[in-house]
Amino acid sequence: MEHEQFITKNTASGPNSTTKTEPFVKVIAIISTLGGLLFGYDTGVISGALLFMGKELHLTPFTTGLVTSSLLFGAAFGALAAGHLADSAGRKKIIILLAIIFAVGAAGTAMAPDVNWMIFFRLVLGLAVGGAAATVPVYIAEIAPANRRGQLVTMQELMIVIGQMLAYITNATFHEIWGGDTTWRWMLAIATIPAIMLWFGMMFMPDTPRWYAMKGRFAEARRILERTRAKEDVEWELTEIEETIEENRHKGKGKLRDLATPWLAKLFFLGIGIATIQQLTGVNTIMYYAPTVLKMSGLSTDAALFATIANGVISVLMTFVGIWMLGRIGRRPLVLIGQIGCTACLFLIGLVCMLPEFHANGGVNLVRCYMILAGMLLFLSFQQGALSPVTWLLLSEIFPTRMRGICMGGAVFSLWIANFIISMAFPLLLAYFGLAGAFFIFGVIGIGGGIFVIRCIPETRGRSLEQIEHYFYAKYNSSAKVKGLLNTIEKRKV
Repeated sequence: MEHEQFITKNTASGPNSTTKTEPFVKVIAIISTLGGLLFGYDTGVISGALLFMGKELHLTPFTTGLVTSSLLFGAAFGALAAGHLADSAGRKKIIILLAIIFAVGAAGTAMAPDVNWMIFFRLVLGLAVGGAAATVPVYIAEIAPANRRGQLVTMQELMIVIGQMLAYITNATFHEIWGGDTTWRWMLAIATIPAIMLWFGMMFMPDTPRWYAMKGRFAEARRILERTRAKEDVEWELTEIEETIEENRHKGKGKLRDLATPWLAKLFFLGIGIATIQQLTGVNTIMYYAPTVLKMSGLSTDAALFATIANGVISVLMTFVGIWMLGRIGRRPLVLIGQIGCTACLFLIGLVCMLPEFHANGGVNLVRCYMILAGMLLFLSFQQGALSPVTWLLLSEIFPTRMRGICMGGAVFSLWIANFIISMAFPLLLAYFGLAGAFFIFGVIGIGGGIFVIRCIPETRGRSLEQIEHYFYAKYNSSAKVKGLLNTIEKRKV
C-alpha cells in the first residue's frame, strides 16, 4: 500500500470521531494505572521516611543520596528491560510481573535491617517503577481510541501525582499518630496493598489490539477492538492497523540494530530529548527533597511534613487541569507553556531564597519560608498541569508499533538516568551553592530546555498512532519523494 493512499484517506471516525469512550476502556485505564499510583507512592514516600530512618540505619549524607537515588538507578534498567520484553511477551504480562516486583520491593524496604539491604530493595523497587513508566503509557495508548488517547494516557500522570500525594499524607499521618523512629517502616510497607490490587486486576484485562496484530493474531485484535470501540470505529481502526503491520512485516521483529536507520535514529533521539527535559527542570528535587528544603528554610519537621502535603494536592489538581487542557489545545503549546513556566518559577524560588533567613530579632523569617513553599507550588502548577502529562503522552505516541517497546524503554531509561544524576547531585548542590544557587542552576538548564521545545517538539494531536508513524517517516526521511509526502500529510491531516 502506498503511503499517500493511507494518509489521504478521509474517514468520519478515528482521531476525529465524536463517539463516547466505552466503559471497558475506562476500567482498563484505571486498573493499569495502579502502576502509576505505585510509581508515585514509592518515589514520594522516601521524602518523609528519610527524616526518620537515618538514626536506625546510620545514614550519612552519601548513603542518604544512595537510598534516594538507588530506586532511580534501578528504574532506568527496569525501563530498558520492560520495554524490550513488552514487545515480545506482551504489555499485559509485563505489567503483571511488575506488580509482583512492586510487592516484593515494598515489603523488602519495610523490613530492611541495614542500609545495604535498604539500597538493594530500593533497586528492586526501581525495576518495577521504571518498568511501569515504560509499559503502562504504551499499554493505554495502544488500547485507547484515538480521539480519547490524550486524556486516557495522561491518567498515568494523574495516578503518579495521586500516589505522591498519598505518600505525603501517609508520612504526616503516621508521624502524627505513632511517631517514633520505626514509623518509616509502615510508610514503606503500605505500598504492598496497591501492588496486590494491580496484580489481581490485570489478570482480567486484555492485551492491546496492536500487540495482537503485531503477532499475527488478528481475530483477537478484532475482539478487543469490538469491546473497546464504538461499532462504527472498529473496521476503520482494524484496517489501519493491518495495513501498517503489513507494511512493516518484511522488516521483521523490531531490534536494537534497527535504530541505525537514519529516520528511526532521529525519532529515538527526539524521544530521549522529550524525556530528559522533563527531568532537567529539577521537578524531582522538589518531590523528593521538599521536606529537607523546607527545613533548611527554617520550618520545623512537623511543619515541613505538613506543608509538603500541599505539593501533592496542587500536583493532583493541576494534573486534572492538564487533562482538561489536552482536550482543547495541542501537545506542543502545552509543553511550551510548561517549560517556560517552570523555568521562570525556578528563578523566582532562587530569588526568594536570597532573602534574609532570620528577622533582625533573631527569629526565623516565616515569610521567606512560605514564599519558598509558594514558589514550589507555582512551579508544580506548570510542571504537573502542562509539562509532565504531555511528556508521557508524547512518548507513548511518537514511536512506530514494531519499535515502540524498545524505543520507549530507551527514552524512559534516559529519563531515569537524568533523574538519578539530579537526585544524587542535589544534596551536593545545596551544600556547595545553597538553596538559591541550586535553583538558579536548574533555571539556566531550563532555558536550554525551552530552546529544545521550540525547535524540536512536534504536534501529534488529531492523528492515530499509525498516522503519526507515517508523519515521522516522512519528516525524518531525506528523499525528495518522502518530503513530498510530508507536505501531503500536513495539508490533509485527519
